[in-house]
Amino acid sequence: MLKWLNLSALVIVFDQLSKWWANSALELYQSIAVLPFFNITLAYNHGAAFSFLASESGWQRWFFTGLAVVVSIVLLFWLKRLKTDAKLEAISLALILGGALGNVIDRVIHGYVIDFLDVYYGTYHWPAFNLADSAICVGAILLILDSFRNKTEQK
Repeated sequence: MLKWLNLSALVIVFDQLSKWWANSALELYQSIAVLPFFNITLAYNHGAAFSFLASESGWQRWFFTGLAVVVSIVLLFWLKRLKTDAKLEAISLALILGGALGNVIDRVIHGYVIDFLDVYYGTYHWPAFNLADSAICVGAILLILDSFRNKTEQK
């Protein structure tokens, strides 16, 4: 099932290209309106999801990098042990792996993760995110759906 690593690589490539574009085209916190509920806004996240621990002294960079590397290794072993008919599970894991490594690359190179997707309603803005974050979320949702599907099939 390691053939699904191609999907992880695709996520990493598109994530890094999109972050490069956002970082090159925009100034920090510059915003471009795209839709009435969506902007492209450049932001740097020094923490984890929702800027958790972003205001710390810098130790969080290496903590989150190390954590993501460990999780990525676990995902690789999990992916390797899957049966060939576990396609949805493999896709889920590959998306999560690609997203995790996309953000690791940012942390190692820049010391922060580049975010630029800004979804909002009225004055409430969801925390900015990127393609890697999206791949992780989609992968996690698919993994949860697959676990429900497998339980119903076993009955």
